[in-house]
Amino acid sequence: MTVNDPGRIPVVHLVDGTYELFRYHFAVPSHITTEGVEVAATRGVLGSMLGLLADGATHVGVATDRVVESFRNDLFDGYKTGEGTPPELFAQFPLLEAVLEAAGFTVFAMVAHEADDAMGAAAVRAGADPRVSAVHICTPDKDLAQVVDDAAGIAQLDRRREVLYDRAGVVEKFGVEPTSIPDWLALVGDTADGIPGLPGWGAKSSSVVLARYGHLESIPADAEDWDVTVRSAAKLAATLVERRDDAELYRHLATLDLDAPVMDDVEDLRWTGPADHLEAVCAHIDAPRVAERARRLAAERT
Repeated sequence: MTVNDPGRIPVVHLVDGTYELFRYHFAVPSHITTEGVEVAATRGVLGSMLGLLADGATHVGVATDRVVESFRNDLFDGYKTGEGTPPELFAQFPLLEAVLEAAGFTVFAMVAHEADDAMGAAAVRAGADPRVSAVHICTPDKDLAQVVDDAAGIAQLDRRREVLYDRAGVVEKFGVEPTSIPDWLALVGDTADGIPGLPGWGAKSSSVVLARYGHLESIPADAEDWDVTVRSAAKLAATLVERRDDAELYRHLATLDLDAPVMDDVEDLRWTGPADHLEAVCAHIDAPRVAERARRLAAERT
C-alpha cells in the first residue's frame, strides 16, 4: 500500500473511556445541571474525544465499563469492585456511553468483561488488519502493555503525558517484554485491580527474574539454579513455590481476554459524524457548543 492509498488507515485509536471518566471527575470543577445531574466528567471526556478528532484521528473506539465487576470477580474475592466509587461518578457511566454514541463514536460497553479486555481485543484485531499502519491504545493502564507489538504496529499511548510506548518503551518502563507483563503483575501485584502479588517480590526483583526467564513456569524452583543475581533469591524462590497456585491465579486475572466482544471490522470505527440527536443529548449536559464543534468537524471531512 502507498501513502496515498485511500484504503489505508494510518492510526486506529482505542480509548479507555472509564479511565478518562475518572480522570476528568477528579480534575475538573463540578457541573450540575438544572435537573440536578452531575455531568462535568462526561463533558470533559466528550471534549477530549473531539480534540482527538481535531488532531486528525479517523478511526476511534472507546471502551467503557458498564459495571465495574467482571468475570474476574467470580475467580477472586479480592478483585476490584465498584465499592468506593462516588455515586455521582458512577451515575455517569451510562450517560457517557449515550453521549459518545450520539457524537458518533463506536463504544464497547463491557458487562461480563472489562474495558481493558475490549481495548486489547480491538487492538489485536486492528493490528492484524493489513489496512492498518498503527494502533494506539490510549490508556496508562499497565495491563495493556501486554499487547504492545511492534510487528503489528500496536503501541500504548499515555495522552496526558504525551508518551508513546512501543516494545522498547515497555521494556524500559517495566524491565520485561510485553508478553511477560501478566507474569510481572502476578508477582508485583496491581493495587488498582485488587491483585495483591506475592510477598517479597518487588518490581526490581520481578523484572530481573522475568527478563531472564520470561514466564512463571520457566523460573527454576531452586534459587541455586537461577543464573541472575537477586537479593533474597532463596526466599523469593521459596515463596513462589509455596504460592504457585496464587501466582498463576493472579496472572490469569492480569491476562486480557482477547475474545471480548468488539468491532467486526476496523471500518466500524471510522468516525463519520454525530447522530441527529446530538444536540438534544448535549442540551441535557449543558454543552450546546460541543455539539456545534462536532458538526463543524464533520463538515470539514465531507
